[in-house]
Amino acid sequence: MTVLKASVKKATKKQPLRGMMDNVMEQFNSAADHINLHPNIRKILSITNNEILVNFPVKMDNGDVEIFTGYRVQHNSALGPYKGGLRYHPTVDLDAARALAMWMTWKTSLAGLPYGGGKGGIKIDPSKYSESELERITRRFTYALADNIGPEHDIPAPDVNTNSQTMAWIADTYMSTRPPAQRTANQHVVTGKPDGSGGLEGRDRATGFGVYLTIKFWAEKNNIDLKGKKYIVQGFGNVGYWASLFLEKDGAKLVAVQDAYGSIQNQNGLNVKNLFDYAKLNKGSIVDFPNSESLDKDDFFAVDCDICIPAALGNQITKENAPKIKANLIAEGANGPTNVDGERILLERGIAIIPDILCNSGGVIGSYFEWLQNRNGEIWHLEEVMDKLSKKLRGSFNKVFDYSEREDIDTRTAAFCIAIERIEKAYVQRGIFP
Repeated sequence: MTVLKASVKKATKKQPLRGMMDNVMEQFNSAADHINLHPNIRKILSITNNEILVNFPVKMDNGDVEIFTGYRVQHNSALGPYKGGLRYHPTVDLDAARALAMWMTWKTSLAGLPYGGGKGGIKIDPSKYSESELERITRRFTYALADNIGPEHDIPAPDVNTNSQTMAWIADTYMSTRPPAQRTANQHVVTGKPDGSGGLEGRDRATGFGVYLTIKFWAEKNNIDLKGKKYIVQGFGNVGYWASLFLEKDGAKLVAVQDAYGSIQNQNGLNVKNLFDYAKLNKGSIVDFPNSESLDKDDFFAVDCDICIPAALGNQITKENAPKIKANLIAEGANGPTNVDGERILLERGIAIIPDILCNSGGVIGSYFEWLQNRNGEIWHLEEVMDKLSKKLRGSFNKVFDYSEREDIDTRTAAFCIAIERIEKAYVQRGIFP
């Protein structure tokens, strides 16, 4: 071991708390204990490298000025530039950004990518602002972040309530602040851009396709035919829609959906494309979709189904609702949707979990492909992208489930162990400056 020696007490188990940071730290410590992680490296990985908070003014359509607060947390860059999404949501704060950045570090490491982890966003309800206001907010946030992001330093991507248009505004603003000779060379400052602005063909479906693929791999591993299987989806944005669409093509039936506006169900099946088109015409809401019945939000996870896909926000499956879940499989399309209390109950009940850092990693893998495409001046086509994504995810899936069986541990701990061991190896080989 070339890292400096230190006398550090091993982290002790404690009763889990409800915060996302508490969840990710308990998950990290469980895996660190299992692999007997060196105390110095545990110290390093337990904290973030940088935490950026910016307050910035933006003129609204009516001429008034509002002050917004934006965050960017950079957790670790031992394996490469920070990588992770920017979300626009009222729940965005420093604690949430820390947890999400940490999860990104494990996710990129598990996928074998040359990235570290970062996350951030703006504390805002975007539904309250016009598109022109959101453009000005985004551009001003980008300007405020300045050199804290960059194509070889920190590469944002879409997340909750942000999309390819958001990324196009960020890329344009960032490139406009560079010297003229460097502007086109900085196109890969963000990923998830529109196809016509350096985006990757298929990036829009990469996360949802990855969720679907990991479900398919799990089904194959357990000799289960997806045809006729019922699934429920929490969150019907980009991830929930694409995962549902691919599952539907395999003959599975979407029987319940929950979004920020309400919950609906139909045990005979909901048509995925029709539901998505309906939501687009109704400001994103699935409520009152024809041939569906409304469902109390507290009863959503209790719907009779085979597969449950939480693809919304964190801390959704808890000790309160985990006992009600009827699914045999939880496929975590969101980041941190199951807290530690809820997970214990699920595991005790024998419910399988495809952990978030594996299940939804298709997005960051697609982002890596886009980054490479921009960096090398190439154009990749859809079939090539989907094939590369499938191969990459199958490799990650096999590693996690083989490790889980070999070590007789749950799949989340297995995924964390693999991710942390790769980072540990980098620190051991390079040492600690100075």
